[in-house]
This record gives sequence, C-alpha cells and structure tokens, in this order.
Amino acid sequence: MKYFLFIIGCQMNLADAERAATILDKMGMTQTSSEKEADLIMALACSVRQSAIDRVYGQINKWQGRKNLTTVLSGCVTARDKKKMQEKFDLVLDIKDLPKLPNKLKNLPTYKQNNYLQITPKYTSNFQAFVPISNGCNNFCTYCVVPYTRGREQSRPQAEIICEVRALIKRGFREITLVGQNVNSYGQDLKPEAEFVDLLTKADSIPGHFWIRFTTNHPKDMSDQLIKAIPKLKKVTKYIHLPLQSGDNTILKKMNRKYTKESYLRLIAKIKKWIPGVAISTDIIVGFPGETDKQFKETAKVMKTVQYVMAYLNQYSERPGTAAAKLKDNIKKETKRQREEVLNEILKKSSLAYNQKMVGKSEEVLVDGQKKEYYYGRTGSYQIVKFKSRKNLIGKFVKIKIVKANTWYLDGIYA
Repeated sequence: MKYFLFIIGCQMNLADAERAATILDKMGMTQTSSEKEADLIMALACSVRQSAIDRVYGQINKWQGRKNLTTVLSGCVTARDKKKMQEKFDLVLDIKDLPKLPNKLKNLPTYKQNNYLQITPKYTSNFQAFVPISNGCNNFCTYCVVPYTRGREQSRPQAEIICEVRALIKRGFREITLVGQNVNSYGQDLKPEAEFVDLLTKADSIPGHFWIRFTTNHPKDMSDQLIKAIPKLKKVTKYIHLPLQSGDNTILKKMNRKYTKESYLRLIAKIKKWIPGVAISTDIIVGFPGETDKQFKETAKVMKTVQYVMAYLNQYSERPGTAAAKLKDNIKKETKRQREEVLNEILKKSSLAYNQKMVGKSEEVLVDGQKKEYYYGRTGSYQIVKFKSRKNLIGKFVKIKIVKANTWYLDGIYA
C-alpha cells in the first residue's frame, strides 16, 4: 500500500504533513511521489485563501474517478469547507486528531501520542527542518480563518522543542525554522510562562554549525528585548518577516491588526538600527473591503519607506465565517490586480537595491537545490544565490562571492 501527500499552505502544513507521514509509515504504508501509484491520498489543505481551496476541489474531483483509492482531508480547513467536502473525501480529519488516523482508517489502535505535535516527524529533507513551537492563534484578524481552523494558541513545552532541535543538529541538519502562527507570543499560555527570546537563546546555545530562522511575527508582539537579542545570537539569521497587511490606519483597524502605520514604522526603524544589514519581508492584502485609492496609496508609501526585500502580495478574498465576510467585498477584481501590480513594481526596485549592496561581498550560502550545472542556495538574509560547481554541494554551507545583482536573485562564484 502506497500513500501520497498533497500539501497546500504554509510551513505549518508542511510540518503537519511530516507528522502524518510518520503515522502512515507506522501503519505499514510506503510514501510515493506519484499520485497515480497511491492507494491513499491525504490532502493537507488550507482555507486561508479561496484559490488554495479551489485547488483541493479540483483535485478531489479527479481522485473520485479512481477505483480503490482512499482519500483523506486534513490541515488548516474551516468547518464550512469540511462540510462541503465531507461527501467527496472518504475521511475528513481535524489536524489535532492526527493520532486517531489509524483507528479511523483501519480500526487500528490510536497512535501513542495524544498531542499530534509530539509525533516524531518523517522529515522530507536531511538538512532543513520546520519545527512547530505553537499551534493556533488568539489574534482574530478579521480576514483570517486560522483561529477557527486551528483553534486558540497552544505553545509546545520549551524542553520538548529544544529536544527536537538538539536531535536534528545531532543528525547534521543545517537550518532549523521555528514556526507558529505568531511566534512572538510563544509561551504566554504555558505555566509558568515562557518567552520566545528565551527559547531562541537556548536553541542558539546548542553546539554545531547551523542557522535558526523563525516565522511568522506579529508587529504588536515584537518586543525590544527580542530585537536587541537577535544580533547577539550567532546562529539566528538576520532576516525578519513582519506582516504589514495595510499601510492605512482605518483599514488596519477594520482588519483588527492592533497596531498603526506609525507604530509599525517605529518598529521597523528599531529593527534596522539594532540589527545592521537586516533583510525584512512582509505580507500585504490589497483590495480589502472598502479600501479607497487614497488608503491603498498609504500602503504603497510604507512599502517605499521600508524597502522590503520580499513581499507576499495577496488580493483580498472573502473567507466565510470571518468577521470581514460581513463586509461588502466591493473592490473590483481588476482594481485588486492593478493595485497588486503597483506594489510589485515598488518591490522590484527595493529588492534589486538590497541585492546590489551585496555585490562584491563573500556570503555564506546554504545550498538547497540544483538545476543542470547550476546550484541554488540562500544567504542568511534569505536571498537566492545561483552559481556553478562540479562538486555535490546540496545541504552544505559554502562561501560564494556575489558578482551580479538581479531583481529576485544573485549570481555568484564558488571558489
């Protein structure tokens, strides 16, 4: 019996898929990279955007035509989407109930761990790993389904996380990404309370040559203590993903983001002051209900001021069950597309400007891909670097001299 994992969404879904793989392996199944070979297909879906859910609908319609195929739906899925797909999938399972998968599928005993995050993952890489530090969210941004799909924020015990990271480093992993819907509020629900900066410090103290990344951050919880600690931690990369979503205060209030444009820009100024050379990326939604041309221009101004190295731009799509779904989605699709293009043009300039500053420098790069004679990797600041080599360098740290800046990547020479 073979299984195939169909994964859509963020790093949390990738991490969840690795835990699902462990359970399916324990059930005596073998993972395949071919959908056509699979006896079981498990979709780790994402209701955060309509386009992602549309992809799942498209796939299940294709899968339903196959005989002797078992289909399972899990991941970050709203109750409404689960209900709509209940009849199409053989099993719809809440991600928190992952340990019950053997019993639900084959009447086998429930997996020994009650908390699915305690399941030892079957890592898809042998040098990069996503380590969840929490699950769920307490912020209730009006456009977001996460508090409804994953529930309220629950932090993993610090010792459990450090144990997982330590084991990965012992196995030779080179990059650890700590993931959560809001890493900055990590530990507030634990007794006694823990702090994210303390978790970072402990992970940083583990012996070995490796990088630590973390995502995603919320501006309202990004503390001075954390910002000041980052340049002192040797293994924590100087890259911060800080979602803006909008540069207009009225829209931010409608989004329930709990910060203003002014407080966000003050935070950016602190980050740039205390972490020299830092690379900052962001998330932005265009066309939120009621967004005027003037309000959109405020977002464009913030983008020009901050000079992001990368921005994940999204056109607003209504998510049933969220507070924003009660607002009239009155921005035309064409207007949303045009606004996204405007921001993308700003991003191209700021990304190129950051890359140009790296020309002539020798950068440490973690190599994670190869295409023909070219290798690809990322710097600590998350820039893609392309270079040639005849050696097998996948999973290794190498020094690359940057010789050319492009909009989205750098050309380099491996000595």
